[in-house]
Amino acid sequence: MTPLRILFLALAVWGSLHPLALIFLWFAENGISLTGLIAAWRSGWASAALFWDLVISAIALTAWILAECLPRRDRIGLLAIPATFCIGVSCGLPLYLFLRSRRV
Repeated sequence: MTPLRILFLALAVWGSLHPLALIFLWFAENGISLTGLIAAWRSGWASAALFWDLVISAIALTAWILAECLPRRDRIGLLAIPATFCIGVSCGLPLYLFLRSRRV
């Protein structure tokens, strides 16, 4: 495995573990409420701007993944889409770059 692929994989792991740990801490303090979590993300102007920035980035990343994976019939790359929406762009993007950089 090349150093670049190792970097992409490390960023995908970090991009999943770090945000999920913080979300689980929030759940521990506030109870498990998805609507409450989304409301907290949109509670102020700065957090709302970051929320929408990530939503738009996730949509753009999904369009890119679909545009590349569907014509090549690369179904493995599609795993980055649920990673993007269930965990975040910080996991989905490096995961897709890791999967995309493999030998086909």
